[in-house]
Amino acid sequence: MLKMESVHKVFNYGKVNENHALDGIDLELKDGDFVTIIGSNGAGKSTVLNLVAGTYLPDYGKITINGIDVSNWPSHKRAPFVGRVFQDPLMGTAAEMTIEENLSLAYKRGQKRGLKLGISKNRRDEFRELLSWLDLGLEDRLDDQVKLLSGGQRQALTLLMATLGKPEILLLDEHTAALDPKTAEQIIELTRRIVEKNKLTVLMVTHNMKMALEMGNRTIMMDKGKIILDLQGKEREEMTINDLVRKFSEKSGQELTDDRVLLAKD
Repeated sequence: MLKMESVHKVFNYGKVNENHALDGIDLELKDGDFVTIIGSNGAGKSTVLNLVAGTYLPDYGKITINGIDVSNWPSHKRAPFVGRVFQDPLMGTAAEMTIEENLSLAYKRGQKRGLKLGISKNRRDEFRELLSWLDLGLEDRLDDQVKLLSGGQRQALTLLMATLGKPEILLLDEHTAALDPKTAEQIIELTRRIVEKNKLTVLMVTHNMKMALEMGNRTIMMDKGKIILDLQGKEREEMTINDLVRKFSEKSGQELTDDRVLLAKD
């Protein structure tokens, strides 16, 4: 479903602050894979998502989605194939527009749009049914502006919008990091339900090692623009958080010192 071959990305090339964000990444996801990505700050985790989404284009290497070479496609051209949820709940929705209008925009992602949103009665009923599935009472608030929602409600709506068209791949960029623990747990459970319901292929960046080992079927660890560990199957099932910290030290040759990762061990 997704293949990255020898992908390189350099920022500020030739300058004193030159940064090799990705250094020859090779990564392949099969249809239905749910892969969590963990690593310290600057490891290249979000850069991987940005390259898959088309926010950045690779300097070298090839990216294919479901067999289609999208290496040089900008983000708007990849929109029909890629859904994304960001860390900030404010980024995935239009605050001044209603819930219904946001859903209508998401429904038409990747399609040609006119000046009208074209919300029919049938479409409105469909939106109510989808929102009721979230179990947050949003199905009765279609005309409310999104800015009136709580952070958790907004992130739940963003998750629904990102998966409306059943994208080829869903990108989750620390999508619970800005939420309180209780709300984050609700969004994680909702994520599981939506992914399972739609049989989605997922790449999820997280700083939480426990979550990285519990979510999905595969975990990769990155350091300095490289994949240093790829866990799946029995090895992943038996892996503890302490084992993961030890593995990082073995593979990278240094201790894991990122406070965000270490504080999220439990």
